Amino acid sequence: MTHDLLLALVTFAFVSSITPGPNNLMLMASGANFGFRRTIPHMLGIGLGFTFMVLMVGAGLVQVFDAYPVSYTVLKAASVAYLLYLAWKIANAAPIREHEAEGRPMNFLQAAAFQWVNPKAWAMALTATTAYAPTQSLSAILVVAAVFGAINLPSVSTWTVLGQQMARFLTNPRRLTMFNWTMAALLVASLYPVLWPA
Repeated sequence: MTHDLLLALVTFAFVSSITPGPNNLMLMASGANFGFRRTIPHMLGIGLGFTFMVLMVGAGLVQVFDAYPVSYTVLKAASVAYLLYLAWKIANAAPIREHEAEGRPMNFLQAAAFQWVNPKAWAMALTATTAYAPTQSLSAILVVAAVFGAINLPSVSTWTVLGQQMARFLTNPRRLTMFNWTMAALLVASLYPVLWPA
């Protein structure tokens, strides 16, 4: 991989990891509702789960979509349904004081598994492996995955910290409810490019 291609990959990884999307919006909501420490497994699940996804997509999983185009449609429908379910859960999250015992953020395995139904994660993984690993060699795929692994976790952590800092202003149950409904609406809005691609 050339220096210019590596620099372009780093830029793409940073921009796609730091911009709003389902993962980042859910982390901001989790940071506001549960705090940074309790959201760490969620962050690690995203970082490691997405890195694994890039490896699997680069290893040839994309060929399944080429061979069976209906599988992409099924994945898209499952993604939309699951994101709508998550948006509903976020919108109806009770203030942490009311549900501290039973309420908990997404765990590591849930967050890692979520990458497989996250439309933005699929777009990122497909773009990364086709544009920045054009030879499709194992070494090129490993570089792409390693770059995302190194950049993704600090990027998603930023959203958790942002949510945690916002929690200071969300001590009023009404404001927290408005925040959760706003996060849910933004999560639903993130489906726009999936449902109506350009």
